[in-house]
Amino acid sequence: MYMIKRYISDFTGIAISLIALGVVAGVVFGDVPFVGAISNSFTATVSALGDAGAVGVLVLAILVAVTD
Repeated sequence: MYMIKRYISDFTGIAISLIALGVVAGVVFGDVPFVGAISNSFTATVSALGDAGAVGVLVLAILVAVTD
């Protein structure tokens, strides 16, 4: 059971790192085929959180707490 939890944790860490890398690459290099989709999704998510106001800030705080 411990090994399964460790594999899931490692995979999640790699996935989050790749998404962060994609967002940074999209900002630096512009419209790159795979990276562009990540950047557009991230921008849409941030826009939705901004439109939601205080609820968006709360959700963002929860997402940050979960990923730490």
